[in-house]
Amino acid sequence: MKDRKTSARDEKLKQETNPDKTAKLGRDIQARIGEQLRAMYGDVVDQGVPDRFVELLNQMDKPRKGDKGGTSE
Repeated sequence: MKDRKTSARDEKLKQETNPDKTAKLGRDIQARIGEQLRAMYGDVVDQGVPDRFVELLNQMDKPRKGDKGGTSE
């Protein structure tokens, strides 16, 4: 097996994937981001799922003719 010299690209990749070297946000900044996201999307969450989507989901849950009851997962 050949020895491979460490390239600059390999070093950069190593630094980017090292969790100790990655930038981190303080708790105060994370909290502020959370507040902003809740302010922007809170009303969307409160709207709930439209009735038509619920109907479609219920139809998808029903077994079809020829199905053996299993899923394809």
